[in-house]
Amino acid sequence: MITPPALSDASFALCIALLALIPFAAIGFALINTGLGRSRSAAHAMLASLCVPGVAAISFVIFGFAWEGTAGGSAHILIMRGNPWNWLAVQPLFFRGLVPGSNASLIAYMQMLCVGIAALIPLGSGTDRWKLGAICGSTFLFSAITYPIFAHWVWGGGWLTELSRYGMGLGLIDCGGSGTIHAAGGLTALSIAWLLGPRRGKYSHDGMPTAIPGHNSTLVLVGCMFALIGFLALNSAGALLLAGVSRWQLVLVLVNTFLAAATSSLATLGTTRIRFGKPDASLSANGWIAGLVAISASCAFVVPAAAILIGAVAGMLLPFAIDVFEFRLGIDDPGGSISVHGVAGLWGLFAAGLFAHLSGSGPGQLLAQIIGIATLLGFVLPLTYGLNWALDRVYPQRVSGDGERQGMDLHELGADAYPEFAIHTDEFMTR
Repeated sequence: MITPPALSDASFALCIALLALIPFAAIGFALINTGLGRSRSAAHAMLASLCVPGVAAISFVIFGFAWEGTAGGSAHILIMRGNPWNWLAVQPLFFRGLVPGSNASLIAYMQMLCVGIAALIPLGSGTDRWKLGAICGSTFLFSAITYPIFAHWVWGGGWLTELSRYGMGLGLIDCGGSGTIHAAGGLTALSIAWLLGPRRGKYSHDGMPTAIPGHNSTLVLVGCMFALIGFLALNSAGALLLAGVSRWQLVLVLVNTFLAAATSSLATLGTTRIRFGKPDASLSANGWIAGLVAISASCAFVVPAAAILIGAVAGMLLPFAIDVFEFRLGIDDPGGSISVHGVAGLWGLFAAGLFAHLSGSGPGQLLAQIIGIATLLGFVLPLTYGLNWALDRVYPQRVSGDGERQGMDLHELGADAYPEFAIHTDEFMTR
């Protein structure tokens, strides 16, 4: 288990500066999700990207942080075979009890930003058919229940970090959130895609998927550049606050983060060039994000050569993962959120067990990472699906057929994002 030391004044000031840059990741995700959707839903996607971090922050401050807490804080302990296991934090609601200027106060603010970024991920899978009210309701459930429970197990001194008592390295390592932020968000995206079903016209009568291209690849590519800034800040802040890395080691975090993103994007570009004859811009952009996601878990603990390998695997894996969900499983994921964040996030956790160099970790580190992956698939996925299923029974989350045909902008907002241009309405509505 990693116990971060108290920060010096210089490290504290650096942390504040890094936290101020983390929202650039949210800007990047907003642009990517909007660009990969249809033009008649662009304003809706951007408004949802503004609402989600707000709802997430409020629900996390009121409820979520009380369940997540910080390492060493009060918690519910379950005794099993004579060993204590930390399951859930016991903290006051509304951030009460936090001492301004303490490590805990910085972690609480960082987590408030992280939960907003994680909650943005499902927007990509629900594009063009997810009601704004349902988005806010789903975000509340994710930020108040799903995210803080798993985040406590990983970052709040919970049982996944206590695996170190059984020779499993230092417990689960997730420096920048490959699992806690991205895999959790990606699995929620999978739940949303399952519940909403595919967009009208996505699948023909024989079950073959139809290509529905995003309306603005420029937005997607610009979003990647903003996301890089946010990830550099997020991974660096995570290394300082959660992994006990000194500020002098942050250069390695920055180098690894950029190398993984660049390598992953190039790997996706090369893979699509070989498979389709031409490189695919939107897939290559998603490859860039997949590399950022994959390296986040181990960004402070691997050498640059390993970061390149981690990014390359993520980039080559991405197009095949998207094909599996779209062709084999019939899941319509316009933004590629499930593959980019879910699959790449799980790979990042596994890669941390393979390549991370940690003092005292030992050979059991990989097993700890595998247990973390199993927890995401065996607990977080059923939990987040169940919560959204219950919400869907009370408040149907999918827009009506007429609303989808009309476009989310006109149907829910009453105005188009591009009123001066002709908006396509039914070219894909084959059924």
